[in-house]
Amino acid sequence: MLLKDLLVDVPGVLETKGNMDARIDALITDSREKASGGLFFCISGARFDAHTFVGQAEKNGCVAFVVERILDADVPQVKVENVRSAMAYIAAAFYGHPEKEIRMVGVCGTKGKTTTSYLMKAILEKAGFKTGLIGTTGNMIGEKHLHSNLTTPDPIDLHRCLRQMRDEGVEAVSMEVSAHAVAMHRLDGVTFEAACYTNLSQDHLDYFGTMENYFETKKSFFMHGQVLNAALNADDETSDKIIKDIKVPYLTFGISSDADVFARDIEISEDGVSFSILLRGLEEMPVHMHLTGMFNVYNALAAASLAMILGIDKQAIREGLESVVNVPGRVEMLDTKTPYKVILDYSHSPDALENILTTVRTFTRSRLIVLFGCGGDRDHGKRPIMGEIAGRLADFSILTSDNPRTEDPNAILASIEEGIKPTGGKYVIIENRREAIRHALEMGRDGDVIILAGKGHETYQDIMGVKRPFDEKVVVRELLRELESSEE
Repeated sequence: MLLKDLLVDVPGVLETKGNMDARIDALITDSREKASGGLFFCISGARFDAHTFVGQAEKNGCVAFVVERILDADVPQVKVENVRSAMAYIAAAFYGHPEKEIRMVGVCGTKGKTTTSYLMKAILEKAGFKTGLIGTTGNMIGEKHLHSNLTTPDPIDLHRCLRQMRDEGVEAVSMEVSAHAVAMHRLDGVTFEAACYTNLSQDHLDYFGTMENYFETKKSFFMHGQVLNAALNADDETSDKIIKDIKVPYLTFGISSDADVFARDIEISEDGVSFSILLRGLEEMPVHMHLTGMFNVYNALAAASLAMILGIDKQAIREGLESVVNVPGRVEMLDTKTPYKVILDYSHSPDALENILTTVRTFTRSRLIVLFGCGGDRDHGKRPIMGEIAGRLADFSILTSDNPRTEDPNAILASIEEGIKPTGGKYVIIENRREAIRHALEMGRDGDVIILAGKGHETYQDIMGVKRPFDEKVVVRELLRELESSEE
């Protein structure tokens, strides 16, 4: 494809230099990657400025460059206001605009994105659509898993994935939309037929600095014509700040507020949740879900609202919600065949930890034991808060490593301990996560519930920049076998 053809829809092109008829055969962000006919994006990041790597990129086959400042180099260059944004538009054009051939449905918010996207996928499939999923647990076409590293992929990976999906007959995509993706312009140029806002709670302040910045980033997703129809959580107070400025049609959903779509007669148990969904003025729809917890009532309402916006019928909505047995790493009950239960959950923020502990407490017959840590190189402020929550709501807490990354794991644990100590809650610190899980399983008794929080679906631990294999489902199985052998 010719460079000039890739630039047709790109806003913010300030200047060009050199041959715009250069043939482009690959899109490149890593100057070390060898690619004949590559177009290299000179992204300026926190640690590196890719403008300084143009020579290396050229040696490895790149023939043109997207820049934010014209370089003293005899190569075709396109100067733009924002390289990340330009990359999104160029990637869409390079892959033939697959996003325009697919019904795009977005899920935005701090908590509930993954589960809501799975519920939406199930509803779309019950309505007869061949459906793709893009999110934290990976990308899927139907039940086939595709590789992914980010909640919302970078634009090149995203449009490559959408092209593959469309070529395989995908008609609709249920997609998580992270605040990072919005801030980094990964979705620029993609139009969503419908998108929902689930909630706002503390997370990612290492990147956004303040809750206000974090919220405004999420809000901006709904403000500039990228979302054609919205579903907003009426029970989250921040939704009012979106509603007062939104210019597109929207539905509200909730439990306690005067919402357009609401739930009543809610019954929660360890086996799931039952409730009725009502669209104001219309008949109610009873739902019996395998997923449990009040937060999953909200996730179901979000997905149902999106489905109603898309014109999907009531039967497909109910069947979709009821068909989801579990979501990887989200209140996932492990098959341990033990007198105590073991639950895997991704909860790694204060609100998420409080929600899972409050929910599981309702069906815990004996002790509620929680094992958790906090990620390194991330929001330091949430660590003592999560310690306080665990000390207040669990009968016993095991503080351990999560993904320490480049931080000292013991320093992270000390911060969590600051919050748990004043509660008087019982706890122990075991830095090695495998040994911490062993301790939890060893202390498990009849009627106890053990929550392994923070890792969820992840299959690695990030320690000093190295991602080491660590799949908690596998670890639990191995430890149970070891404990069984030691008793024989």
